[in-house]
Amino acid sequence: MNPQNAAGSESGSGDSQSVKAQNTATLLSGEKPTVDPRGWHKTDTVWMLSLFGTAIGAGVLFLPINAGQGGIIPLIIMTLVAFPMTFMAHRGLTRFMLSSSNPDADLTQVVEEHFGPKAGMAMTILYFLSVYPILLVYSVTIVNTVSSFMQHQLGIEPPSRWLLSAILVGGLILIVRMGNDFVVKAMSVLVFPFIAILVLLSLYLIPNWSGALFSTFDMSEVSRVSGHGLGVTLLLLIPVMVFSFNHSPIISSFAKAKRQEYGAAADKKTGQVLAAAEALMVGVVMFFVFSCALSLSPENVVEAKEQNITILSYLANHFDDPIIAWVAPIVAIIAVAKSFLGHYLGAAEGFEGIVVKSSGGHLQRNKALETGTLIFMLVSSWLVAWANPSILGMIETLCGPTIAILLFLMPQYAIHKIDALKKFRGHFGNYFITVIGIVAVATIVYNIIQVF
Repeated sequence: MNPQNAAGSESGSGDSQSVKAQNTATLLSGEKPTVDPRGWHKTDTVWMLSLFGTAIGAGVLFLPINAGQGGIIPLIIMTLVAFPMTFMAHRGLTRFMLSSSNPDADLTQVVEEHFGPKAGMAMTILYFLSVYPILLVYSVTIVNTVSSFMQHQLGIEPPSRWLLSAILVGGLILIVRMGNDFVVKAMSVLVFPFIAILVLLSLYLIPNWSGALFSTFDMSEVSRVSGHGLGVTLLLLIPVMVFSFNHSPIISSFAKAKRQEYGAAADKKTGQVLAAAEALMVGVVMFFVFSCALSLSPENVVEAKEQNITILSYLANHFDDPIIAWVAPIVAIIAVAKSFLGHYLGAAEGFEGIVVKSSGGHLQRNKALETGTLIFMLVSSWLVAWANPSILGMIETLCGPTIAILLFLMPQYAIHKIDALKKFRGHFGNYFITVIGIVAVATIVYNIIQVF
């Protein structure tokens, strides 16, 4: 998903209409596969693991906090809806990508093809708004995680927050300056060790499981601990789920690769690969969430939210266990750093795309723009990290809702507007995903009301 690639693709309304006319046929009709679509191939396994690895990041470290504070009932509901929600949303976006007449089009180009240049500009802005707040979330998280590690594990007083945030955010930006290839390689190396450690840590926590969570079948107890009823708890949980299970940034590349391989069978094959990836992801994440929730009481989870730290940092400080005390925060630091670097690339890409498009072609990507983008990202990330706003509050109000618009609502709108996608209209999944997306966006309104 590279919005900036569309900077030079704007055309007149006549060209746009002609492209739309070409695209009224059945999805992918006439495209020939290069491999047998009836079998499962090595590339399918590679993409399944890539989708899985993209989704499992530092966002998962916040899910047990929001899910666990409401007790067992929200956890059960989340377990039931996690797979269909994640699968249907990402399949909708994949189908939208496959609807393009251009096999190599990125997301913004597909939007321009179907809805025109203004919509393409809006998508560039939306893409930036879906990634940039996540960068800010990880800026706060890395500072809080390192500060907690220094204080509780190393036994030293961390420096002033303005200085610590400047050092950590500046250090991560310095890594970015080493080049995109270095960052991408570092991220790919870290993905699967992180997943393995999450699973091992979940297993290691089993002796600490208790029945405290099951006392929360009494909803009055849930309200007492979390301060919310079941409805509000679920309302605030949905954007965090959207955030934690999101792997939309890789969907564009995934759809293009499968289209080249399977041609007209790409829709069916992408569905199979997505289903396998989502099942693996939901299984691992929910095991981790339940293991954390069963190891702590709802009061503990609320305390973790108030401390504004990841669940791994809280576990390290909570249990008198040297392995958890040292492994958990180190894993959290690595995971957050990895996610920061990945989202920096996306945020910078989106910001530069907005600048180039807004200039009407007068500005092009160059070193000056890259430097200006870096300075903007550095200063804004440092200031937010220094301010230390609520991490889960940012996810609920900014990250989850913007991702929901991009991943849940926009593809469903396209299905009901684009002729190439008309065979997917009227399915129950469309309405389910639309409702989830609207609920996620509604948290913005709820949080604004709470402020006043």
